[in-house]
Amino acid sequence: MKIVRVETASGEKHYGLLEGQEVAVIQDSIYESIEKTGERLALDSVKLLAPCEPGKIFCVGLNFPDHIEELGYETPVKPANFLKPNSSITCTEGAIEIPKHVNNVDYEGELAIVIKDKIKYVTPEEAKKHILGVTPLNDVTERDLSFTPSLVTYCKAFDTFTPFGPVIDTEIDPDSAIVRTYVNGEKVQEGNTEDMVFKPSEIISFLSQGMTLYPGDVISTGTPSGVQSMKDGDRVEVEIDGVDQRLVNIVVDTRK
Repeated sequence: MKIVRVETASGEKHYGLLEGQEVAVIQDSIYESIEKTGERLALDSVKLLAPCEPGKIFCVGLNFPDHIEELGYETPVKPANFLKPNSSITCTEGAIEIPKHVNNVDYEGELAIVIKDKIKYVTPEEAKKHILGVTPLNDVTERDLSFTPSLVTYCKAFDTFTPFGPVIDTEIDPDSAIVRTYVNGEKVQEGNTEDMVFKPSEIISFLSQGMTLYPGDVISTGTPSGVQSMKDGDRVEVEIDGVDQRLVNIVVDTRK
C-alpha cells in the first residue's frame, strides 16, 4: 500500500491510499485496520501533504561509512541521533527555504521509517512488525553550524528543513533498501541500508529503550556520501528504490 495525506481545494484533509491517479479516502486511523470510505479523489485535484503527522521526528547521523569518511568523523558506537521540530516539516513540491542568516545549506537524502504502534523496549527482531512503512526524507542541514556539537539541533531545525513524503510505502524492507538523491536531474547520492552502521531495526530498538515511540513518529536513518550545498532554483529529489513517487522540492534562497 501507498499511504498519502491530501488536502482538497475546499481545505478538507484526508488520509488515503494512492491507487494509480486516484486517492481512495481512508476511514479513521492509518495505524490500525485500514478501511476505505468509498470516496475517491482525482490525484490532480488535491495537494499532497506530508504523509503523516508525527509526534516527534528523530534523525540518525553518521550511519553510512562513506558519509562518515567524507565528514572526517569517527564511527559512533551507538546511533548518533537528534530531534527535528514539527515546524520544520514541508511536503513534496514545497519549497526548501535557505534562511537569511546562514551560509551553506546541504541536502541529505534518507530513508525514513514511520512507526505503527505505541512501543517501548522492543528488540531489533521485534522492531519490524511495528513499522507502518517507509518514506523519502531530506534531512536539510546548515553545514557550517553542524560542526559545532552544541548547534546540531539548531542547524537542522529551520523552517522547511524536513521535507518528507509523498507516500508511506508499506511493502519496502527498510533493512535492505536503496535510497538516492538527484539534483537538477543528476544523481548525487546512492546508498543501500544494508551498508549502514546501524540497521533501521536496530535504531528503532535503541531509541525505544529510552522513550516510548508512538504511531506516526518518524525516524530517519542517515544519509550516504555525496552531500553538497544547494542553491536557489535547485530541484532536489529523494527516492527509495521500488517506490515510484519521489520527494521533490525546489530551493528558494531568501537571502536574495
